[in-house]
Amino acid sequence: MSSSALQLVDLHKNFGVTPIIRGVNLDVRQGERHAIIGPNGAGKSTLFHLISGRFPASSGQVRLNGDDITGLSPYMINRRGLSRSFQVTNIFPRLSVYENIRCAVLWSLGYRYSFWQLVARARDAHDRAESVLEQINLVSHRDVPAGVLPYADQRALEIGVTIASGADVIMLDEPTAGMSRSETEHAVALIRRVSEGKTLLIVEHDMSVVFDLADRISVLVYGQVIATDTPARIRANSTVQEAYLGTAMEESDHA
Repeated sequence: MSSSALQLVDLHKNFGVTPIIRGVNLDVRQGERHAIIGPNGAGKSTLFHLISGRFPASSGQVRLNGDDITGLSPYMINRRGLSRSFQVTNIFPRLSVYENIRCAVLWSLGYRYSFWQLVARARDAHDRAESVLEQINLVSHRDVPAGVLPYADQRALEIGVTIASGADVIMLDEPTAGMSRSETEHAVALIRRVSEGKTLLIVEHDMSVVFDLADRISVLVYGQVIATDTPARIRANSTVQEAYLGTAMEESDHA
């Protein structure tokens, strides 16, 4: 059995007196594609914020490759090999596609805010940025300002920014939100390609994407994981059907 890439141990998050994440335990294995699903308000994005250091946990632990990363800042967690995207597209709209990728690469390689005068000589950053552009199929748009890209290409660019650090654990938050069916199919192919040999944790509402992509699925309802299993077993789980899946599948079918 594969060892753990990411572990959540009795993780809690309260906002004031309101509990949002209520004792989540999760074990994401190295090299697997693991999806988190659940109704709106279940706490999925909050869970991502806790894992990536954007929010502090109220209690519990987050472990990355066996090391406790609870309470570390987002950039320190990124340096340890975890990178994430956001539900809302998060790119530099006035910079070119290439410059967006290069910024992510430069930071991951240890260049600091004084790097601008050295950037032309940063061959390692240039080579990695070009490689990422090829992976996300945006070479032909390398000099285009990111803000004028079509929406699906902006999402592809954000995935490129996410993988630019070379992280072993990739977290994607609603990567196909707002896409047409054909755009979604291209996005799924891209995600499968860039996550090859890595660990993927994905939050996604589109059940066709989830069941096509995931090795295992965890269902989050009211801040608690009510089931973790293979796609086939999750689909057949009566508790999951009652709590969430039946409605979600109907919504997916009518999308």
